[in-house]
Amino acid sequence: MIKPIQSIVASSFCFLLACGDTDSNNGNANLPTTTIAEPSVMNYTITNVFPHDTSAFTEGLEWHNGVLLESTGFETKRGITKLAYVDLKTGVDKQKITLGRTYFGEGATLLNGKIYQLTYQEHKCFVYDATTLKKVQEFTYEGEGWGLTNNGKQLIMSNGSDKIYFRDPTTFKVLSILSVTDNNGPLGSINELEYVDGSIYANIWTTYKIVKINGESGKVEQVADFAGIKEKYFPELAQPNQTDVLNGIAYDSVGKRFFITGKFWPKVFEVKMNN
Repeated sequence: MIKPIQSIVASSFCFLLACGDTDSNNGNANLPTTTIAEPSVMNYTITNVFPHDTSAFTEGLEWHNGVLLESTGFETKRGITKLAYVDLKTGVDKQKITLGRTYFGEGATLLNGKIYQLTYQEHKCFVYDATTLKKVQEFTYEGEGWGLTNNGKQLIMSNGSDKIYFRDPTTFKVLSILSVTDNNGPLGSINELEYVDGSIYANIWTTYKIVKINGESGKVEQVADFAGIKEKYFPELAQPNQTDVLNGIAYDSVGKRFFITGKFWPKVFEVKMNN
């Protein structure tokens, strides 16, 4: 049977469309895909070791005028929430205030003569006079508080997700949000923070890793792995415990050195990052 002319035209048109689709798909398949490079290894050297208060469940650490500023939380029956200036060589508190167990202290940072201290799930940021440690203000925010640092103008805060929040220090209003990613996608559990020369260094909760994050793009550029540090320096206390992990990063901009410690650790380590 001879097909009507309309059927022949329609069949030819469909054939041409199919050929066109095939060419288009093949072309897309050959297009290059965008991939994020795996972060490079950030080598480091431990240059000194100092004592640390083993009752300190470290949440925030910062270097200021030759002393450490430390904010702590608490876990089970050990430790209390405090904010303290700590003598590096002795590990003894030179000046402190305590919040007991009313609030679970988290990250802290010093900016423009004021100390800002987050709380874990109480939705409060306390502001203190940096000289007297007297509370002068407080802010309320949504979600959890984890790490805190600053870039000289803005507060930089984490909440345990893959997001970093830039906040106005006078109002605590969120100004911008940075999403942290590596070659595997969004990187969560961002904890304690330290801002250094345009980069954000962050502890990754429950790990012994510190990542270096590009402060503009959010991409993880380097990773330093401190696994095994407990076993080497205080093996008698190196029991498997998910909470007693590395946490706390401070930077001395004059000496170009970092200080790191962990929750309930007996040591603070002076570190040179070879990046």
